[in-house]
Amino acid sequence: MTAPDSLPTDAEALRALLLAERTRHAEELAAARGEADRAQGEIARLMAIIKELQRHRFGRRSERLDPDQLALALEDLEQMLAAAQAAAEQDGKAPAKPAAARKRQINRGALPAHLPREEIVIDVADKTCACCGGLKHRIGEDVSERLDVIPAQFKVIVTRRPKYACAACAGEVVQAAAPERLIENGIPTEALVAHVLVAKYADHTPLYRQAQIYARQGVMLDRSTLADWVGRAAFALRPVHARLLAQLKQSTKLFADETTAPVLDPGRGCVKKGQFWAYARDERPWSGTAPPGVAYVYAPDRKHARPAEHLEGFRGTLQVDGYGAYKDLAEAGDVVLAFCWSHARRQFYDIQLNTPAPIAAEALVRIGALYAIEADIRGCPADQRRQVRQQRSKPLVDAMRLWLEARLATVSGKSTIAEAIRYALSRWSGLSRFLDDGRIEIDSNIVERSIRPIALGRKNHLFAGSDGGGEHWAVIASLIETCKMNGLDPQAYLRDALARIVARHPMSRIDELLPFAYLSAQAEKTAA
Repeated sequence: MTAPDSLPTDAEALRALLLAERTRHAEELAAARGEADRAQGEIARLMAIIKELQRHRFGRRSERLDPDQLALALEDLEQMLAAAQAAAEQDGKAPAKPAAARKRQINRGALPAHLPREEIVIDVADKTCACCGGLKHRIGEDVSERLDVIPAQFKVIVTRRPKYACAACAGEVVQAAAPERLIENGIPTEALVAHVLVAKYADHTPLYRQAQIYARQGVMLDRSTLADWVGRAAFALRPVHARLLAQLKQSTKLFADETTAPVLDPGRGCVKKGQFWAYARDERPWSGTAPPGVAYVYAPDRKHARPAEHLEGFRGTLQVDGYGAYKDLAEAGDVVLAFCWSHARRQFYDIQLNTPAPIAAEALVRIGALYAIEADIRGCPADQRRQVRQQRSKPLVDAMRLWLEARLATVSGKSTIAEAIRYALSRWSGLSRFLDDGRIEIDSNIVERSIRPIALGRKNHLFAGSDGGGEHWAVIASLIETCKMNGLDPQAYLRDALARIVARHPMSRIDELLPFAYLSAQAEKTAA
C-alpha cells in the first residue's frame, strides 16, 4: 500500500491510484469469493453423494446394495467433507452452511455416566488481584468432557495353591483342589476366550488377524491355538444353543430365512456350498412379552427336508420368503406360512429399476401404501393391529389383487412383469395372512436383518474350514446375535456362561444359561 507521504499531489494521478487500488481489492474479493464458491460446491457435492448413499442404505434401494459396504463408502465421504470444512475454516473462508443440511451428530454431554472419570484441573498460576493485591475467589468454572481410551491390555492371573503337612507327624498333605478350566492345562481365562469369540463372530476379525493384534503387545499366540480355544468353547456351548432353538420352537410365530455358507472341501480340493438356516422370534412389533432371539443351524446342503428337521415340534405361523422348502414343511404338518411383501415388492422394483414400466410403478405405490399403515401401528398390541389392518389395509389388498389379475391379462405371459404378477398372485393367501393376525409382520425383514451378520462374516472369513466349523459358527453366532437383539454385551454374557459351564452348572437348569436369563439377572442387579 502506498505510504501517505508518497501520494501524488496531482488530482488525476490520485484518481488513477484510487482506481488501481479499487481494482486490486475487487480482484482479491473476487478470488476469495471464487475460492469460497469452489469450497461450497465441493461440500455440496459431497453432501449430495452422502444423501444418495443414505437413500440407498435406508431407502428402497437397500434391496440392491450391501449396507455394510455402503457404510464404508459413507465413512470415507464424511471424512472428505470434514476435511473440506476444516480447510475452509483454517483459511477463514468457511461458507455459510445450508439451512437444510443435516447436522453432524455430536455426542457432547452424552458420555455414559458409568465410565470412570479422570479429572484434570487447569488453574491460573497467579490468583492475586492486579488492582488491590488481594486474593481472588472462585466464582465458577467451565467443565468439558472428552472421551479417551485405554487399549486392550493383557494381564496374568497367578493362582497359588499352598500345600500343608503336619510338622509333628507324617500325616497326609492337604491342598485345595485346582479350579476347573475350559481349556485343560491351557493359559486362557473364560474372559479371554469370550473376547476371541466376540472378535471373530461379532466383529468379524479372523483368528490370524487376532494373533497379529496380540503379537503387537508381545503375546505370541499361534492361530491354531486360538482355533483350539474356539472349538472347545463351541463344544461347551452346544447344549445352550440347542436349548435356545428349542425355546424358540415353543413360540407360535417364527421367522425363517437361509443363506449360503462356503465351506472348504479338502477331498475335492475346492469350496462347497453349505447353508445357514436362521429361525428368529421378535414380538416387539406387536408388544409381545417373549424376548427376541435367533438360532442359526448349519447344514451341508439346501435340501427341502432341512427346515422340517430343524423345526420338528413347532406349531404355528412361519414367516418366510418364497423358497419351496417351506411349502413342503407347511404341507406336512401344523405350520402355516405367511409370505413376505418385501420379496413380492422386489420383483416389481427390479423391473422399475432396469426398464421402467407403468404397471411396476403403480404396484410399488400400492405396496408403499400398505407399509405406511404398518409404520403407524408398529409397536401396538396385536388386536389393535388386526383391527386397523381390517379397516385400512384389507380394502387395499383386495383392490390390488383385482388390479393385478386385470393387468396380467393385458401383458405378454413371458414378460418379466407377468412373472412378477404371477409371483404375487401365486402366494396371495400367504401375503394376505397378516390382515387377520396382528402378530404377523408384513415382511420377513426381521430375520433378514438377523442373518446379515452371517453374510458379513462370510466376506471376512471367506469360507468355513469344514462342516464342523460351520456348526461352531452357527452355535456361537446364535448366542451373540441373540445378545445383540436383547441389548446385551455378548462378551460379558459369554464370559459368564462359559465360567458357569466350567463350574459344572447343572444341565437341569440350562435355561439359566440362555441370554434371556442373563438379561433378567442383569435387570435384577440394576434394580437392587
